[in-house]
Amino acid sequence: MSEIISRAQAIYDRIQNALTLAGRKDKAEFVAVSKTRTVDEMHEAENFPYIGSFGENRVQEAEAKRRIYGTSRITWRLIGHLQANKARKAVELFDAIDSVDSIELAQRIDRIAGETGKVIPVLLEVNTSGEASKSGTAPENLPQLADAVMQLQNLRLDGLMTVGPITESEAEIRRAFASLRELAESARTRTGLSLPVLSMGMSGDFEAAILEGSTMVRIGTLLFGAREYR
Repeated sequence: MSEIISRAQAIYDRIQNALTLAGRKDKAEFVAVSKTRTVDEMHEAENFPYIGSFGENRVQEAEAKRRIYGTSRITWRLIGHLQANKARKAVELFDAIDSVDSIELAQRIDRIAGETGKVIPVLLEVNTSGEASKSGTAPENLPQLADAVMQLQNLRLDGLMTVGPITESEAEIRRAFASLRELAESARTRTGLSLPVLSMGMSGDFEAAILEGSTMVRIGTLLFGAREYR
């Protein structure tokens, strides 16, 4: 068994244990965060059957990888902040965009998707920690953003996404994740949409996220090892 597969199995076991601890019978999707990783590493990760998606942060990096990756069962999700001028390329490259944080960006993606005959699954990114370094709409702006996205014919609103705060306090981390869950519950009531996806939790906090209702965790370092930035 390769090292990546061994790590993937250990992560999957922890996901299942967290679901059990939370008393949940549903699943939490395992997204492999592949930014800065080689195509060979990604192919190896794809061999683990419970990894369903790659999460990429940068459009340009994903474009280079997709040119050589080949066809596969894996879906590609954009999880990093999307600049408006990269929206056309993002629509071309990704199966889902998880970081929609403004009405203007949503409208741009919708227009481009319409031109290309696509319907793009999206998540709305919310800054639940209040940290200035993080992307995402403010929680109080979410209802307006969700209402606007609902009116766009070429976007499919699947749920919400957040990044946990940078802190050692598990209470603060869980509070941020609980906030997203509560925002999703309010949005479901308001919109009538099921909003099944709550994307929250990464290598250092995914178990806390699952305890607060995460249905999608984004794991990079714990799966591939420490990154070597070039």
